Amino acid sequence: MLNENMKTIRKSKGLSQEELAVKLNVVRQTISKWEQGLSVPDADMLISISEVFETPVSVLLGETIPEAKTDDLKAISEKLEVINLQLAHRKKTRQKAIFWFFVLLCVGIVAIFAVLVGLNSPYLDWDYSQPETAVIGVAFHAFEWLFVRIAPLAFIGAIVGIYFQNQ
Repeated sequence: MLNENMKTIRKSKGLSQEELAVKLNVVRQTISKWEQGLSVPDADMLISISEVFETPVSVLLGETIPEAKTDDLKAISEKLEVINLQLAHRKKTRQKAIFWFFVLLCVGIVAIFAVLVGLNSPYLDWDYSQPETAVIGVAFHAFEWLFVRIAPLAFIGAIVGIYFQNQ
């Protein structure tokens, strides 16, 4: 029973006898003897085997584990296909959202530039002797100064983003 369970679990985990032997620090022949039922591992080694297999010792010592049937494999492959389709849909949705973000960023930058050009910096003619007017005028000037320097870089970045989203 132990030998059959070890072999079944090892194969289901996709491990060769050599790979399992390396993980357990034994030689491959030891694994082969265990799986043929010619010898059995001691208690400490059973615990190590269960840790490598991520399976309780009781399962190793229990009844025979049925091998995966083709129907089970088909069901798993169908589930994986559904998951892959969902992930592809999410990726496409995310790409569309990023694309439209870049487009809206470009439109916003152009619109703000148009407003700033249309206003022609009216705060420059204000009377700055009053503190409230001075603070608001400085804030407008700081915004305009930063926007004029940063917006072209953001605009170019958005154009590059749009280009790469369409690739």
